[in-house]
Amino acid sequence: MAGLSTGVKKLLTLSPCKVDDAGNISVDKSKKAFEVMINPSGYNHGFTIKSNKKEPLGNAGSDARFSGVRPETVGFDIVIDGTCVVDPWYSPEVKIQVQELKDVGYTYDGTTHAPNHVRLLWGSLIFFGTLDSMSVEYTLFKPSGEPLRAKVKLTFSGFVSKEEESLRASRSSPDLDHIIEVKSGDTLPLLCYRVYQDSTYYAEVAKVNNILNFRDLSPGDRLHFPPLR
Repeated sequence: MAGLSTGVKKLLTLSPCKVDDAGNISVDKSKKAFEVMINPSGYNHGFTIKSNKKEPLGNAGSDARFSGVRPETVGFDIVIDGTCVVDPWYSPEVKIQVQELKDVGYTYDGTTHAPNHVRLLWGSLIFFGTLDSMSVEYTLFKPSGEPLRAKVKLTFSGFVSKEEESLRASRSSPDLDHIIEVKSGDTLPLLCYRVYQDSTYYAEVAKVNNILNFRDLSPGDRLHFPPLR
């Protein structure tokens, strides 16, 4: 029956990916994926909004205005064990496992001139992105000093396709330059509101365009509206 659980335990898998010329991402089956030995106890999925802040002269406050969203992030810790405690039949060398994990998302690829993109797959989590950071803490050792266990902390930033990037960089964005032709009835505060959703930027725009009297606009004038900083 559809949706019936098989009871088989699924392990978090990190797969190297490739991005084609059109900006689409897919798993690169020619490269080895990394399957964790022990699933993480949890993971952190972050969402961040990007804002611009205007600080008026003589005012200690600031007005934060939405300008976009940053790529999503995912972070978690995994354990690599070489003691046979986790699996009596499989006790890989910890250093080798760490290197295989690095090969998935950290090691420089001379073909693409960058580390691989990565797909994270675990239960309902399907996340494409790039490795932001990888920290390895070795916690148990053989008498020789060879590590027997490691805790690895990983963080990833989400992949944004060219299509998504184009949509996010909408031509109405206040982060982009605008050249607008003045039409009958337009005022500088009104145009500032259309571009920035804030009419109080008219003084800065007047200065950029060398306008001495912001009320003196003529139809056909072309005005430059710079991006917010």
